[in-house]
Amino acid sequence: MENVVVIVGAGPSGLATSACLSAHSIPHVILEREDIYASLWKKRAYDRVKLHLAKEFCSLPYMPHPADSPTYIPKDIFLKYLDEYVSTFNIQPQYHRSVESACYDEVDGKWRIEARNMQSGDVEVYVAEFLVIASGENSAKYIPDLPGLDSFKGEMIHSNEYKSGSKYANKDVLVVGCGNSGMEISYDLSTFGAQTSIVIRNPFHVVSKEIVRLGMIFSKYLPVFVVDFMVLMMANIKYGDLSKYEIRRPNQGPFHLKATAGRAPVIDVGSVDKIKSKAIKVVPGISRINGKKVLFEDGAEREFDAIVFATGYRSVAKQWLKDYEHVLNENGLPKNNFPHHWKGEKNLHCCGLSRRGLFGLSMDAKAIAKEINRVINEKNGKMKGSRRISSLILCPWVRSPRTFPPSLLVLTANFLLITPNSYFDTRTRVDFTPPCRYSPFQSIACLPPDPVLQRLAT
Repeated sequence: MENVVVIVGAGPSGLATSACLSAHSIPHVILEREDIYASLWKKRAYDRVKLHLAKEFCSLPYMPHPADSPTYIPKDIFLKYLDEYVSTFNIQPQYHRSVESACYDEVDGKWRIEARNMQSGDVEVYVAEFLVIASGENSAKYIPDLPGLDSFKGEMIHSNEYKSGSKYANKDVLVVGCGNSGMEISYDLSTFGAQTSIVIRNPFHVVSKEIVRLGMIFSKYLPVFVVDFMVLMMANIKYGDLSKYEIRRPNQGPFHLKATAGRAPVIDVGSVDKIKSKAIKVVPGISRINGKKVLFEDGAEREFDAIVFATGYRSVAKQWLKDYEHVLNENGLPKNNFPHHWKGEKNLHCCGLSRRGLFGLSMDAKAIAKEINRVINEKNGKMKGSRRISSLILCPWVRSPRTFPPSLLVLTANFLLITPNSYFDTRTRVDFTPPCRYSPFQSIACLPPDPVLQRLAT
């Protein structure tokens, strides 16, 4: 069957892309291997989970969250939001379709997608001018191949199978992985009375959800290195030096790492306090597993009743996308840098692979639909005139001068001018070297510091 656009995946990325295409009246079909949309949220999210970012950064295109909804939306409310989104935009995925192959036909200039109907067993062929990969970053769970892992005698699960810590009361549980899922699951286990340990090997940033929200707001107007400076100062005031608890900070700031490497900071839900009080024990990397015994890199050995692997996911798009090199790299992630990561060659695009959460996938979906609409209109001869690009640059590091609140500019200027260079000691120092030759003070040094704030700082 022939279609204009085929979308692979009915998670939030696929739903957002569908809504944006519908806004342009572009016909399309969604192929989903599960029996329901947003299956990761509906089937595999643990009970305690909430959206880590404030609701203004977590809505899908054309439908913001209601004003009376909580700032940080829990799982059940978000699922209702998704249900309403699907209903509002009349999104109708084709379920039980497992895509096995997709390749570009150079002769016809179209994509040929083969999907197996998992109910009938038949292979269905779809032909489309455009193909959108919306299967997401979290399509396949990842468990590291540790020595002796097969010999473990206790329970072993991935975080996508974890629901609640209630069944682990009074048991020794090891959590492998110190990202947001690992830290939150550790907190949940400890709250329900499990003897909880967590493996921490790599450095990461710890921030509160309120600090992240401020950082997200600041990032609309300020460059990343200034936002990181302010965010880390607030985190240092709130948490202090965490190196004594085996939590080390990276050399780059949290927003810089998120933008360049896709590494998100840990948004604390209470885990840090439990680590400080030793309710959650921090352990080094695993050397070997033997039965119920786990040998760690420092030579210590302990027995555990269960291991929870919060070790993330891997994209599997490369396995079925034969011509993946038009948009993906060897790791199954976008080959192009942000913000053009979503756009590939041969009318192949990807949505939700930028590691920027719901906010990022919404941007992707809008951009993809706009591009497809442009190509279709050009093909049909409907494009008239040329696009006009206007810009106003106030200074090299303020992105939106027309909307930058004057009070925020003055506050930021004072904040930077009164901060002593020696604020961070050697253990918490972070490299804030600007990514360009301009000084962050170049455009604000002319603003007089507020005398009240100056007195407070002395």
